[in-house]
Amino acid sequence: MCSENEICFNDFKNRIMNSDKNHLWGGRFNEPTEEFVKIFGASISFDKILALYDIEGSQAHATMLSEVGVLTSNELKQISEGLDQIKHEITNDQFEWSVDLEDVHMNIEARLTEICGDPGKKLHTGRSRNDQVATDIRLYLRDQVRNITTEIERLLNALLDLADQEKETIMPGFTHLQAAQPVSFGHHLLAYFEMFKRDHERLQDGYKRINTMPLGSGALAGTSYPINRERTAEILGFERICLNSIDAVSDRDFAIEFAANASLIMMHLSRFSEELIQWSSAQFDFISLPDSFCTGSSIMPQKKNPDVPELVRGKAGRVNGNLVALLTLMKGQPLAYNKDNQEDKEPLFDTVETLHACLHVFADMVPTIQSKKENMYQSALKGHTTATDLADYLVKKGMTFRDAHEIVGKAVSYAINENKDLSELSLKELKVFDSSIESDVFDAISLEGSLNARNHLGGTSPKQVSLAINAGRKSIK
Repeated sequence: MCSENEICFNDFKNRIMNSDKNHLWGGRFNEPTEEFVKIFGASISFDKILALYDIEGSQAHATMLSEVGVLTSNELKQISEGLDQIKHEITNDQFEWSVDLEDVHMNIEARLTEICGDPGKKLHTGRSRNDQVATDIRLYLRDQVRNITTEIERLLNALLDLADQEKETIMPGFTHLQAAQPVSFGHHLLAYFEMFKRDHERLQDGYKRINTMPLGSGALAGTSYPINRERTAEILGFERICLNSIDAVSDRDFAIEFAANASLIMMHLSRFSEELIQWSSAQFDFISLPDSFCTGSSIMPQKKNPDVPELVRGKAGRVNGNLVALLTLMKGQPLAYNKDNQEDKEPLFDTVETLHACLHVFADMVPTIQSKKENMYQSALKGHTTATDLADYLVKKGMTFRDAHEIVGKAVSYAINENKDLSELSLKELKVFDSSIESDVFDAISLEGSLNARNHLGGTSPKQVSLAINAGRKSIK
């Protein structure tokens, strides 16, 4: 007959042996996790996107463990074949995901153990979920940056092609949304080329910090096993290795940097979207977007709405929000890893998907933009856009710029009273303001003359636009 102490001990043992038996970490716990807490704490619904990267990291880790003698060659063979089978199941939508197993790592490890037994249990030797997930995210983001870079390059080439078509198309340039000076439409498009080229450069620079391997850092302090991190990095194609195990598992600044770069790209796309929306309106009527990038109205049959640019403009706020979420996530965390970091994935994944989609649709849309050249030209004739050219003309006649500025201001005031544009004033009217004005003034204050006069590096003359396009093509090869 058992004593009271024996009964208590057996009951305690049974509770320990049966509690959370589905969890690979359950040995420490005396009672099962409450059901809602399981669901609340699980990340499998979104982190399974990392599955193939998790397998890639595990294959490299297993190879390294075999090379340093932690795994036998037979164990490596069983693990590799098991991981290949799991990869096949996942890619063919045959893998059964379990919330009880919390995350992508535990789901794959549990299935591997089902397939090959004890060797599957050995795979986690010398690593932690902390360095495992940090590695998976970097592998994922490394691939996504490549994909996004390809879309930016498509957009850059599309802008160059359209600018080449429109280098002699004259439109009003604006400041404060007021007509300022005539510019080449091609030159205007090249302004966006320069923005997106800088975005491209930022992504390339940030890639270096993404392509740094945390695996081998363990939970936070490294591992006592004789691992070879350089070999693992070589297998996975990482250029560098994280040099501090605490930093490697706990920071997500590489992801935040990507999110910041994504926000800048979306800001530039949003500005471009805003102009396309304005230009395609009846009030501007500068461009036409094809029907395939627009929608109609359920009540107003005449409407053709520029939905794609509007959606991109709206999604910029979403990406900005993700950046703020990631910054806020990290700002109060003590070293090292904390469960808070489970919340890094959804904003990051959403940013990647949103940015990629917006760049893709813009790269498809830009080549289809049709300019309405005559409307642009007529608009450039309004608003006294060559007033600066008249001032420059007077300066070249020997007048100081400030005096010329005042005289042209009076000429513009006169033109407004006469309900004319400055370019419509006769020579007789212009000579009232300064006797040095001659008939050659019309070469200076014509729209074509204004553009051609700005024939310097970075200027809007068609010749300079052509040179800028050629330089742009060389810069993105």
